[in-house]
Amino acid sequence: MNPQLLCLLGPTASGKTALAIQLSQTFGWPILSFDSRQFYREMTIGTAVPSPDELQLAPHHFIHSHSIHHPLSAGAFAREAEVLMHAHPSNVFILTGGSGLYLQALLFGFHSLPDIPAALRSSLQHDFQEFGLSWLQEQVQLADP
Repeated sequence: MNPQLLCLLGPTASGKTALAIQLSQTFGWPILSFDSRQFYREMTIGTAVPSPDELQLAPHHFIHSHSIHHPLSAGAFAREAEVLMHAHPSNVFILTGGSGLYLQALLFGFHSLPDIPAALRSSLQHDFQEFGLSWLQEQVQLADP
């Protein structure tokens, strides 16, 4: 079963956290943050992270859950959030935050790109160092106008 997602969007200080907590308390739905700065334990200033009191009022996920020493990309966030949602007993989640790319990754995913063979990567890096960016751009234009 696919979880249902209630997305609360808006600028910082627009009341998203208070509304998310109120909805969570009313309906019992957990809150998932998609704020790319609030994930990190070490980022406590300038991120408008919910206060300790607010965090006690409702279950929050992806708040101070990661370290800046292990960056969380939008794709990795989407994968982790999906695992969490499918393992969680709730079928409805409140998503709130301000990082649209992370929300987009969760809602729509990203197209998979093929792995680049190491030999090709090495060859392109050599060509870049030897001939420069303009030359590489010309090669791309010749190969695929």
